[in-house]
Amino acid sequence: MEPPLAVHHLAVVVADLDRAERFYSGVLGLPVLRRWDDAAGQPRSVWLALGGGAFLAVERAGAPNAPHREDTAPGLHCLALGIRPDARERWRTTLAEAGFPVERESPYTLYTRDPDGNLIGLSHFPDPAP
Repeated sequence: MEPPLAVHHLAVVVADLDRAERFYSGVLGLPVLRRWDDAAGQPRSVWLALGGGAFLAVERAGAPNAPHREDTAPGLHCLALGIRPDARERWRTTLAEAGFPVERESPYTLYTRDPDGNLIGLSHFPDPAP
């Protein structure tokens, strides 16, 4: 058996789909690939391009077929997106101006939270910042 080729997509469940889209597309700049409605015609999901063919599926909590977690057991810790090392400080400013300040950082990654509290990393590992 050969191993999987790559990450196909990641999914995150959010309380407010419009607010999440403003963060992921408006603040982070991820292009919207597609929007999905549920059977009642209500917005259910927004898919955003991550690069390399992968995408982020942002799913409305409580929507039919939305992923559901029964508890707070181990699960996804962080969604880390790649940035250029020389863009680190511009990202810090962009996040702060949009109301999503960096809450912690490593030499390679800035961490913030999306509107639903999910940990988002902007990483340039293994290249150091200038």
